[in-house]
Amino acid sequence: MSAEQQTASLVPEETRSSVSLKAPELSRRRKRLSIRELLRPHKWSLLLGLLAVTGEALANLLEPWPLKIVVDYVFRSRDSSGALAGFVNSWFGSDKLALVKFACLAVLLIAVLDALSTYWEKYLTTSIGQWISYDLRRTLYAHIQRLSLAFHDEKRTGDLISRVTSDVDNIQSFITSGLLSTFINVITLVGMVAVMFWLNWQFTLIALSVAPVLFMVVYTYTRRIKKASRAVRKKESQVFSVVEEVLSSMRVVKAFTREDYEQKRLEKASLEEVESALKARSLKAKLTPLVDVIVAVGTCLTLYFGARLILNQALSAGSLVLFYQYLTKMYKPMQELSKMTDTYSKAAVGYERIQEVLQTDKEVRDLPRAKRAPELKGKIEFEHVSFSYSPDQPILNDMSFTIEPGQVAAIVGPTGVGKTTIASMIARFYDPVEGVVTIDSTDIKLFKQKTLREQMSFVLQENVLFHGTIWQNIAYGKPEATREEIIRAAELANAVEFIEKMPEGYNSLVGERGVTLSGGQRQRIAIARAIIRNTPILILDEPSSGLDAASEKLVFEALDRLMEGKTAIVIAHRLATIQRADLILVVEDGAIVESGKHDELLKQGGLYAELHELQFNVAEETEKPPKQRRRAS
Repeated sequence: MSAEQQTASLVPEETRSSVSLKAPELSRRRKRLSIRELLRPHKWSLLLGLLAVTGEALANLLEPWPLKIVVDYVFRSRDSSGALAGFVNSWFGSDKLALVKFACLAVLLIAVLDALSTYWEKYLTTSIGQWISYDLRRTLYAHIQRLSLAFHDEKRTGDLISRVTSDVDNIQSFITSGLLSTFINVITLVGMVAVMFWLNWQFTLIALSVAPVLFMVVYTYTRRIKKASRAVRKKESQVFSVVEEVLSSMRVVKAFTREDYEQKRLEKASLEEVESALKARSLKAKLTPLVDVIVAVGTCLTLYFGARLILNQALSAGSLVLFYQYLTKMYKPMQELSKMTDTYSKAAVGYERIQEVLQTDKEVRDLPRAKRAPELKGKIEFEHVSFSYSPDQPILNDMSFTIEPGQVAAIVGPTGVGKTTIASMIARFYDPVEGVVTIDSTDIKLFKQKTLREQMSFVLQENVLFHGTIWQNIAYGKPEATREEIIRAAELANAVEFIEKMPEGYNSLVGERGVTLSGGQRQRIAIARAIIRNTPILILDEPSSGLDAASEKLVFEALDRLMEGKTAIVIAHRLATIQRADLILVVEDGAIVESGKHDELLKQGGLYAELHELQFNVAEETEKPPKQRRRAS
């Protein structure tokens, strides 16, 4: 077995097969995802579902007729005539028992039709609901991943999780339980009204006199319930956000003993959600009893006037039974439609929230004329670049500099002056407000983002590892890497010594966010991840932050191997780590105030020299024995 096959064999089959499925890029077609667009792939299933719905509606229309036949032609001894009489006489006989036999067979056949139609309607709606849920979640997730970092900086993760999970589930529930059943109810209502008008139009008008009131009540409450449901979903998203935020920061919570505070924060958010839910439930609870009372009034009118018509010989007893059955069935769909307001409102609100994300433009997006980035050499230039996250908060101001291919460039300066922003703009996570960022003398906006970032590797201050094996985390940026490449990258990153000591070596599982590894181990895995990509440009954001002396030595040895022959941008607070850089850019207040090599900047006696002296004195003081430090103080 080849190395590639050995590596591939470690990946679950379902994972390999799912990788080939690409979520549709909505922005390439249009911003708004319409209901028609969601349903189009399932048009044949919907057509079969509509046939099943028609069968259910037909069964509902035919169900009372056997009872009408028995009441009119058996109990009340009315003479049967026409096609029905001829059919019964031909197949069952001419006596009253033959009519009973026919009625019983009709009941069974109608029940079979209803059962088969109901089964296929439920099966098809469940299938359609599941696949639409899959398509919608896939499309939404793909769009969220392609939105710029500015969007993710502003949005709470828990709210986005809620939209991808709960809102999609609410739409699925409506499709499963409400989409075709609404058609059933509408078709049944239309059919019943038509039959009733055919039998006796005056009595039908009396029986349906309460219908306008019923529809008005349902319509009014539906709007109010939808508004209340929207408020509930907003509060639920806040609960999601609090839970996600705390669970992802549990070490900090425990370190600062803030469990009680976080408990109160969740209780407050949950209480607000409960209050919103109770308000919505109050509206829903009022609707059903109101509908029941209106239906009862309609039933009373039907019985009263129907009985009078029978006494006046204007209506048969069987017809009254048919009317009563129809009205019961007619009011039932109306009642179900009123109960469906909850499911519909949740689905409508969920759809609105999903559309809100899908209609969010990518602030950083590929231009229509963007092309695939060629093999880059690594010359990076900023030409009069200005940037701000908001108009009243400028970060970079008219910045210009050049980094030659193969140079190691360090960016230093006080906290919050825009060092990480500079690195983010090289990778085009953000676009400048003014000016141009070029690589190899070409504006990076002319490259497709994916092909640009494929030629960059990152080692960040907080390197996130995913829940999975060691080899999967190393090969994250190059999934097709062979086992030999993975081992070689681990050797160059000085990670082999701790990986081989782990119980299952490269197959050892890493906890979520890499919490089962030390800071130095996580950093070396991240360096191995960058080594295996072997890209011409490296971006290192505080790669040695928070490491002890032993780990720092191993990390720097690995970084030296990683940066060899590549253009490297190093963001550093600890100036001792970048003394050998080819170019040091000193940033203050969003502008480059000094640039040069370490020795040159020290001779200038500017900001870099001040920062160096400050750090050197602090380090020297820290290294003194405790007694000497007490004497000095």
